[in-house]
Amino acid sequence: MTVKDLIDKLGLKCLNPVNLDAEVSSAYASDLLSDVMGNARSGQVWITMQTHKNVTAIASLKDMPAVIIVRGGVPDDDMLQHAKDEDICLLVSPDPTFVVCGKLYELIK
Repeated sequence: MTVKDLIDKLGLKCLNPVNLDAEVSSAYASDLLSDVMGNARSGQVWITMQTHKNVTAIASLKDMPAVIIVRGGVPDDDMLQHAKDEDICLLVSPDPTFVVCGKLYELIK
């Protein structure tokens, strides 16, 4: 499944259309940055409610093609710019983390 497929199938809002053809193998849901640094893997999308630059820094470090911001979160300007600089696709869902995880699980399982 690609990032573009996720956008289409989950009805996500794409804030910067990059990495749309990147393959998504799985997802990682966490709001604790150190947890993601220690446990997320390349090819996963990150599901979080956080909206600051450190999220995209870690996503880049872990080679994650996209971040899904839940509950309609709005990233700050630094996060948007850093996502563009690092080619991290920022996606937004109005749904809470639990719902996004369930929908994504059904798509990828």
